[in-house]
Amino acid sequence: KKNRLTVMMLCRSLLSASRAAARGFSSTKGLNGTSSAAPTAVVMMNLGGPETTSDVHDFLLRLFNDRHIIKLPAQSLTAAWIARRRTPDIMKQYEKIGGGSPIHSWTKKQGAGMVQLLDQMNPDTAPHKFYVGFRYAKPLMEDALQQMVEDGVRRAIAFTQYPQYSCTTTGSSLHQLRDCLLSMGIEDQIQWSVLDRWGTHPSFINAVVDNVRAGVASFPVERQKDVVILFSAHSLPLKTVDKGDTYPHEVAATVSHVMSALGLDLSHRLVWQSKVGPLPWLAPQTKDAVKELHRLGHKNILIVPIAFTSDHIETLYEIDIELIGELVGHEIKDPDFMVKRAESLNAGPRFVQALADVVHDHLKQPLSSSQLRLRCPGCVDDACGDTKLFFHDR
Repeated sequence: KKNRLTVMMLCRSLLSASRAAARGFSSTKGLNGTSSAAPTAVVMMNLGGPETTSDVHDFLLRLFNDRHIIKLPAQSLTAAWIARRRTPDIMKQYEKIGGGSPIHSWTKKQGAGMVQLLDQMNPDTAPHKFYVGFRYAKPLMEDALQQMVEDGVRRAIAFTQYPQYSCTTTGSSLHQLRDCLLSMGIEDQIQWSVLDRWGTHPSFINAVVDNVRAGVASFPVERQKDVVILFSAHSLPLKTVDKGDTYPHEVAATVSHVMSALGLDLSHRLVWQSKVGPLPWLAPQTKDAVKELHRLGHKNILIVPIAFTSDHIETLYEIDIELIGELVGHEIKDPDFMVKRAESLNAGPRFVQALADVVHDHLKQPLSSSQLRLRCPGCVDDACGDTKLFFHDR
C-alpha cells in the first residue's frame, strides 16, 4: 500500500508539472508539496500581432508611436491619424487569415516545449518559465515583467524571437524592456542576460533545412532539380541599412549556412518583402522576383520564410494569399508555373529543440554578443547607446 501511494503521488506530481509547463512554468513541486525555487525566466520577445481584428487599431497605434524606428512630426497625433486610416484595410487582411495573428498561440506552444526540455538539459537552473513580451500587441512587455515580479524571478534571459538582429526589431524590444524596468523601478531586482541573435546556430539551421528539404520534395520528382529557392525576409528601409544595421548580412549568413547544410545543387536568391511607403527599401521584393523569374523561364519556385519563425500575416497573407493565390493564381496565367511555400517552423519538434539548444548554450556563458555592444556607425539615437550600456553592464 505504501509503494502504491508513493507511485500515485509521483504520478500526480508529474501531471501537475506537465500542466504547468503548458502554462509556461515547469513546476518542480516535491512529493511533500513544498514549492520550488523561483524560476529562471526566459522572456520571448517579439513585435507580436493582433489576436483579433478588434486589436488591430491598438497594434498599429503602438507601432507608429515607436520613435525608435519611426520618427514622425507631431508623433502622437500623426500616429493616431495613420492608425485610424490603415485599420480598416489591415482588419480585412486579418479576416482573410482567420480573424487574427496566430503568433501568440505559436509562441506559447514553442515556449512550453522549450522549458520542458530546458528543465531536463539544465537542472542547475531549473525550473524554467517562459514569458511572452510583445512590443505592439498583448501580452506587452510590462505584462510579462509584472508576472515575473509576482513569481519572484531573480534571473532572466531576454530571448529575441528574431534570429537575425535589427535595430527595428530586437533593438526596439530591448528599448521597451529597459524602459519598463526603469519605470517599474525593478532594474536591479532581476539579473539579466541578452540572447540577441542566433541566426547561424546549428540547431536552428537544421530545423530550417528540414523544412526546405520537405518543400523541395513537394514538387513532382521530375521538377525538383529545377526548383529555384527564394529565401524571403522582411525588408528594411535603405536609410536604416545605410546607418550600419547588421540585419541584411545576418540574414545572408543564415541563407549561406542553410544552403551549405542542405547539400542540394539548387539555385537560390535572397529576396525581401513587406515594403511600406515610397522610400527605397532592400530589394528585390519577393513578389517582383517571382514575376521576373517567370519571365526568364523558370517554372518551379519554392519560397522559404527565413527571418520569420512563426506563421503570421507576412506568411499567411502576403505570401500565401497575395503572392501565390492572387499573383500566381490569376495574374500570371501559366498552368505550368508552380510556386510553393516551405512550412514555417512554428512549434515543430525540431524547432522547439533548437530554441532549447540556443538557450542551453547561452546559460553556459550568459553574455550578450559583442555585436550588441556596438552602435551602428550612423546611429543618432542616444537611447540606443543607453540601452546597449544598460544590458552590457548587467
